[in-house]
Amino acid sequence: MDRVSSTMKQVSNPLPKVLSRRAGGGGLEAERESFERAQTVSINKAINAQEVAVKEKHARTCILGTHHEKGAQTFWSVVNRLPLSGNAVLCWKFCHVFHKLLRDGHSNVLKDSVRYKNELSDMSRMWGHLSEGYGQLCSIYLKLLRTKMEFHTKNPRFPGNLQMSDRQLDEAGENDVNNFFQLTVEMFDYLECELNLFQTVFSSLDMSRSVSVTAAGQCRLAPLIQVILDCSHLYDYTVKLLFKLHSCLPADTLQGHRDRFLEQFRKLKDLFYRSSNLQYFKRLIQIPQLPENPPNFLRASALSEHISPVVVIPAEASSPDSEPITDLVEMDTASQSLFDNKFDDIFGSSFSCDPFNFNSQNGMSKDDKDRLIEQLYGEIAGLKEELENFKAESTRGAVQLRGRASELEAELAEQQHLKQQAQDESEFLRTELEELKKQREDTEKAQRSLTEIERRAQANEQRYSKLKEKYSELVQNHADLLRKNAEVTKQITVARQAQGDVEREKKELEDSFQRVSEQAQRKSQEQAEVLETLKRELAASRQELQVVQGTLESSTQAGAEQNTRIASLEQERDRLSQAAEQHRDEMAALQAELQQLQDTLSREQENSRTELETLQTQLRDKQESTERALQQRLAEEQLSLLQGTAREAERMVQDALTRMEDPAHISCTGSADCLLSRTLAASECAERLRDAHSKYLSDGAAVGSLLPCLALFAHLVSDTLLQGSATSHVAPVEPADRLLELCKQCGSAAVSYLSALQDPGTVASADCSLVTACLGQISTIGEELRPRGLDVRQEELGDLVDKEMAATAAAIETASARIEEMLSKARAGDTGVKLEVNERILGSCTGLMQAIHVLVLASKDLQREIVESGRGAASPKEFYAKNSRWTEGLISASKAVGWGATVMVDAADLVVQGKGTFEELMVCSREIAASTAQLVAASKVKADKDSANLCKLQQASRGVNQATASVVASTKAGRSQVEEKDSMDFSSMTLTQIKRQEMDSQVRVLELENQLQKERQKLGELRKKHYELAGVAEGWEEDAAD
Repeated sequence: MDRVSSTMKQVSNPLPKVLSRRAGGGGLEAERESFERAQTVSINKAINAQEVAVKEKHARTCILGTHHEKGAQTFWSVVNRLPLSGNAVLCWKFCHVFHKLLRDGHSNVLKDSVRYKNELSDMSRMWGHLSEGYGQLCSIYLKLLRTKMEFHTKNPRFPGNLQMSDRQLDEAGENDVNNFFQLTVEMFDYLECELNLFQTVFSSLDMSRSVSVTAAGQCRLAPLIQVILDCSHLYDYTVKLLFKLHSCLPADTLQGHRDRFLEQFRKLKDLFYRSSNLQYFKRLIQIPQLPENPPNFLRASALSEHISPVVVIPAEASSPDSEPITDLVEMDTASQSLFDNKFDDIFGSSFSCDPFNFNSQNGMSKDDKDRLIEQLYGEIAGLKEELENFKAESTRGAVQLRGRASELEAELAEQQHLKQQAQDESEFLRTELEELKKQREDTEKAQRSLTEIERRAQANEQRYSKLKEKYSELVQNHADLLRKNAEVTKQITVARQAQGDVEREKKELEDSFQRVSEQAQRKSQEQAEVLETLKRELAASRQELQVVQGTLESSTQAGAEQNTRIASLEQERDRLSQAAEQHRDEMAALQAELQQLQDTLSREQENSRTELETLQTQLRDKQESTERALQQRLAEEQLSLLQGTAREAERMVQDALTRMEDPAHISCTGSADCLLSRTLAASECAERLRDAHSKYLSDGAAVGSLLPCLALFAHLVSDTLLQGSATSHVAPVEPADRLLELCKQCGSAAVSYLSALQDPGTVASADCSLVTACLGQISTIGEELRPRGLDVRQEELGDLVDKEMAATAAAIETASARIEEMLSKARAGDTGVKLEVNERILGSCTGLMQAIHVLVLASKDLQREIVESGRGAASPKEFYAKNSRWTEGLISASKAVGWGATVMVDAADLVVQGKGTFEELMVCSREIAASTAQLVAASKVKADKDSANLCKLQQASRGVNQATASVVASTKAGRSQVEEKDSMDFSSMTLTQIKRQEMDSQVRVLELENQLQKERQKLGELRKKHYELAGVAEGWEEDAAD
């Protein structure tokens, strides 16, 4: 009985015994140790040195651990023991896990991680020094994590996974445009870090192979899933914030935001597209595609067209490794309850109370009991497997349902967006339909108006036809009058033959009749011109009607304006009709006058010579009055032409005076030679104007010669004033003030003279002598401002070239002799290193002088060849005078070479004596090389490219360059031998002393850099001034002006 009881105690309920043993160490400390041990194992499995992707189950265990302890203390305690600075793969996987914790972990993960921000920055800088492998990737990923921590610290309303509603986004900016502006900038920085990591990972992979299916490629691509999730939310929030900012701020203020968004939009679109084509991402995440074109923030309605990108994790992304891990105690409890239910179903409830029927079968053998226990253990194991399979299936079903729900939500959002677009399009089409109806009504009104205008045009054409018929009748009547006039002339001739005494008087009468007929012809021509004018006006009216027709199709207002214009045309037509009536009346009056003349002629033939003499007297009086009227009219027209020309000339001079006061004219500069040429031309024109004015006063018909002189005078005076003002900008202060004052006086005198020509009472007394005097004074100041270097007469240029070339050769020979003398003194007085250095330097200087001497001789030969081939029958001096600019360049280059040789010898002498510096000698050698290059350039300007002397000159130039390089090299070598080097022994210095010396060295470096910058600025200003002076001396400004 005791043995059965003990056996019953051992096997009655084995599963609760396991639970009791598991809960036996149930203190808080044991639970904490168990938790930390499990977390340590998971973190070490997730963050290891193997180049494979982090397993989801280990990462999820870390995430659940942060929620369990409500922080990340355990995570950081384990991570701090890992060698993150020694293994790049380890650091990369740490960044991946830490990124997932910041996104999906407890909210206190950020607070517990802020204290390690500086360590992450130091680690980022350390890995940034590696350009291969995971070094750059770790550096950029650590920068991204630091940026993410700073963003969420500044904006605590944003959760780690960045999922917010529109209302929460508005609350994050506190409805303040300044906060929204700053928040947009921070999001740009955040998204920029994400895109940098994206691009760096892609650039580190060999995309020509299927890297996404390899373990190493998946290790690099796995963190990009978190990046894609962050980028989708950041892009969505940035678009919404920019639309909000554009509704509150001007578009120009946000130009920088738009440019930065456009750049990030292109990058993100390209990266999303490239990611979606990788096989690794296709089974883990559904990447959204951005629209073809970026949103138009300048159009507020474009916000309704924006679709928020939704990242969907398909159901296939779930794997056995990523199944959620539940609490062990809860799992055991659920397993026990499930086992009890299953046990009751199999054996019944009564058997579950007494499973082995110990009350009725006390005599059961021990083997039967063991077999029963093993059977129960097998059934328990099967039930556990079924339970785990059921849980796995339920988890996968839940994940599938969540993915399907996300897809349906995305489809619902898209359908809502399409619905809104359809509503907007229908509203837009409704508005367009109303506008088309209005346009149709306007078109019908315009068509009716056009029909009325065409009817009026037809009426005008009919009236024009009637006028044309009446004009034909007038022409016919005029022809009849001419025929009658011819008959009258014949009768007069017959009468004169019959009456010899009155023959002369009849001829005069014929002349008078001829004049009358010419007047009639002129009147008929005037009528023809009037008719032609009517035709042109009618054609113009037709064109205007066509324009009116096109205009009426667009708007009714234009039709009203055309109606007004047509009314004015009708008035003009009525006026022309009245004019035609007046012409007809005049023609009738002419016909009556001719009839009266015929009657008078017949009476004169019949009556007496006295009446003929009276008629002649009347005709002579009429002719004289007509001539006087024509002469007076001609004089008035000539005076009007003179006044118009003088008025235009006065406006031109006045415009020049105004431009002199314009601030924009201050930057204009001019040369004295150009001013002298303008002043001379203006003075000559003033003399011609004075002569033409005198001729006009003596003979009014000579106005044709006065008007061109007047226009040219105004142009030249204006040009002189502007050139004088430009010259004063580069002249000394006192001459510039006098020149500017004289220009103003000259302009005022010219304006006064031109004003006098416009008044008929003062035309005779107008005088331009004051203008001529001012021009003379301006010319005097221009002579004073001319560069003195140009005072050499052209006939002296040839001699001056020869003198300068000879002086250059002499200077080179003198320099060579001085160098030989210095070399002899150095050999006599120096020894050792100093002697070696001096011999090397002076030897290189001697070689440079010899090379320059060869170059000068080659330049002389080439110059002689140029003169012989180009002068023709002229002398060399005439050739030099003709090519003065080239000659002056030769003179300047020769002077520079001679001066450079002298200066270099002086510098070498000081170096040998120990009083000069090696740098001065190097600068002198480079300067003399530049001077010889100038001489070569000036010599070969006019040379033939196939000339043998030119080849010799070029070879000599290369020899000078090599000799210059030799001088610089020997100088540097000598300096390195002479100068003493510091030993730089810091072994005896303490840390404080070394820090002090380091600070002193930094201060000295900054001082020397500052001095170097100032000296470079000074050198630039000196070169600029040298260029200006050289330009004045050689007439560059005059060449540019010409």
